[in-house]
Amino acid sequence: MEMREQTEDPEPNNMENTEPDHKTSTEKPQRITACLVNAAFFGALGSSYLYGYNLSVVNAPALYIKTFYNKTWMERYGEPIGADLVTMLWSITVSIFAIGGLLGALCVTLLTKLIGRKGTLLLNNVFAVIAALLLALGEKARSFEMLIIGRFVMGVDSGIALSALPMYLGEISPRHMRGSIGQFNSILICLGVFTGQVLGLPEFLGQESRWNFLFAFLALPALLQLCVLPFLPESPRFLLMERRDEAGAEKAFRAFLGKKDVSKELEEVHAESRAQNTLHMASVTELLLNPALRWQVITVVVTMACYQLCGLNAIWYYTNGILRDSGFAENVIPYIVLSTGGIETLAAIVSGLVIERIGRRPLLIFGFSAMAFFFGLLTVFLNFQDQYSWMPYLSFTCILAVIASFCSGPGGIPFVLTGELFEQSYRPAAFMIAGIVNWVANFAVGLLFPFMQESLQTYAFLVFLVVCVLGAVYLYFILPETKNKTFVDISQSFAKINKVPLGDKEIENELAIKAGSKEMEENGKVMSDVEMESSL
Repeated sequence: MEMREQTEDPEPNNMENTEPDHKTSTEKPQRITACLVNAAFFGALGSSYLYGYNLSVVNAPALYIKTFYNKTWMERYGEPIGADLVTMLWSITVSIFAIGGLLGALCVTLLTKLIGRKGTLLLNNVFAVIAALLLALGEKARSFEMLIIGRFVMGVDSGIALSALPMYLGEISPRHMRGSIGQFNSILICLGVFTGQVLGLPEFLGQESRWNFLFAFLALPALLQLCVLPFLPESPRFLLMERRDEAGAEKAFRAFLGKKDVSKELEEVHAESRAQNTLHMASVTELLLNPALRWQVITVVVTMACYQLCGLNAIWYYTNGILRDSGFAENVIPYIVLSTGGIETLAAIVSGLVIERIGRRPLLIFGFSAMAFFFGLLTVFLNFQDQYSWMPYLSFTCILAVIASFCSGPGGIPFVLTGELFEQSYRPAAFMIAGIVNWVANFAVGLLFPFMQESLQTYAFLVFLVVCVLGAVYLYFILPETKNKTFVDISQSFAKINKVPLGDKEIENELAIKAGSKEMEENGKVMSDVEMESSL
C-alpha cells in the first residue's frame, strides 16, 4: 500500500508538469511513416499474399492438371490412369498444402528466436522460390510428383508466414495503430485470392498451354520482398529485449516512428522487460502450464479454430454450383466469381480502416453473428432453389454477405489478437499454438466437408452456423477489448477469470517502475508514467 501511495500522491502535480510532453509523445507516433507502411506492405506481399494466392490459384487449372496426370501416367505405364487414382492424386495435391503449413507453424518459434522476425520472413522466400520452380517445371519434367512436393513446400512457406508476419507487424506498430497495421495481413490474403482468380481467367493464364505460369508467378512477390525488406528495420522490441541491441533498437524506433527522440520508447520497453515473468523465450509447454495465461491460450485456440471452421472454405465449393443452377453459362461463371474476391478484399480494407475506432471485440462478435445469420438464410434459400427461378440469386447474395462478414473481423483479427494477448517471451510459443490449430482445422475442413455435403446436402451450412454462434457467444463473455491497451491492461483484464490476484509480480513491478520514473522526474528527467508496454 505504501508503494501505491507513493505512486498516486504526486500524480496531480506530475500531470501538470508533464502534460505537454505527454501529449507530444502520444501524437507523434500516431503519424504513419513511409518506413512503417513499406515494412507492413512488403512484409505481407511475400508472406500472406502468397498464402491467399495459393488458396485460389489451383481452382482454374484443376482440369488441366488432372489431364497432365493422366498423360504422364500413360507415358510411364502405357495405360490410362483410373478415375479413383487421379482423384486421389488431386486430393493429395490440394490437401498436402495444409500438412506443409502445419510443419511450417512448428518451425516458427525456433526461427524467430534464432534469426528474428524480419530474418524469418526473408529466409521464408527461399521456400517460395523453390515451390515456384517445382510447380512451374513439373509439366516440362513430366513429373506430377514435382507438383505435389511443390505444394507441400509452399505450405511450409505459408505456415511460417502466417505466424512470423503478424508477430513482426504487431511489434513494429505504434499501439494506437496496432490493429490497422496488423490488418495488412488480412488485406493481402484477400488480395492474393483475388489475384489468383483474375490470373486464372482464360484471357490470362487459365489455359492448358499456360497453367504452369500461374505457379511461376509465385516467385515474383517473393523476389520483390527480397529486394525491399532487407533495407527496412528489424522489430525494435526483438532487438532490445532478446538481442540486447539498444543501438539497433533505437535506430529501428526512429525509422518506424519518424522522430529522433525515442528515449521514452526505449525506457518503456526496458520497463516491460523488467516486468516479464520470464527472461528467456518460453516453450509451448511452459505457456500451456502457466495458470496466469490459461484463458488467453483458450481464447486464441477458440478464435483460430472458428477462423477455419466457420465455413468460408466450404463456401467456395458451392459458389459455382449455385451460379450454374441460376442459369449462367459455364464460360461466364468465372467472371461472376470474381465478385467474391472483390467483396472479400473490400471488406478487409474497411475493417483495417475502422478497427482502431470500433475495436477488435465488436468486429469479431459482429462478424461471426452476421455469418451465422446469413448461413441460416442460405440454408433456407438453397432448399427452395428448385421451386423459384429467382431463388439462386438470393443464395448468391447470401454467399457474398457471408464473405463480407468474415472479412470484416474474423478474417484477420485472430492474428492481431494472438500478438496482443501475450508478452514478448510467450509470443512465439503462442503463435506456434495458433498456427497448429489453424492448419489442423484447415486440413479437417478439407477432409470432412465433402462427406458432410454428401450426407447433409443443403443443411451442411447449419454446422457452420452453430460454430459461428458458439464463437460469438464465447467472445462476448470472455474476450476483453484490447484496442489501445498495454499488455499489463490486457493481463489485468484476464486476471479475474484466470484467478490470478492483482498483487502478482507483474503488478508489483509496474508500481515499482512507475515510482522509479517519478523519482527520475524529480531529478530533472521529465517523462510521463512509464507503462508496461511501449507506445508500440
